[in-house]
Amino acid sequence: MVDTAPFIYVLESHPKFADQFVGLFEAAAQGNLTVALSTITLAEILTGPLKAGQTALAKRYEKSLSHYAVIPVSTPIAALAAQLRAQYRLKLPDAIQLATALDIGAAAFVTHDREFSQVTGIDILLGDTI
Repeated sequence: MVDTAPFIYVLESHPKFADQFVGLFEAAAQGNLTVALSTITLAEILTGPLKAGQTALAKRYEKSLSHYAVIPVSTPIAALAAQLRAQYRLKLPDAIQLATALDIGAAAFVTHDREFSQVTGIDILLGDTI
């Protein structure tokens, strides 16, 4: 399960952070692992181009992300997100991301957000540790 920032860094070729995550997506392209994202991530990624009036870019991003497992927010995910939000004091989108990872039985949650470092029950892989 991959959080929003790693996708954005790679999609936008971020000069400082893209290299920390590109190997993950290359491994997925080679079939060595499965990458999943939540519909929250999809919405967050598309917001930037749409806010800038770049509808075509948003469509390209959406098509590119459709190659991965896009997991919708379900009732069990929402309920678990509420529990995680209360337990770890996460923002709602972050709690939904984590709940999605736990719900699908992800091996790890890949992020660039250090707020997840306190989380237990799933491996949290930060960009500089991948």
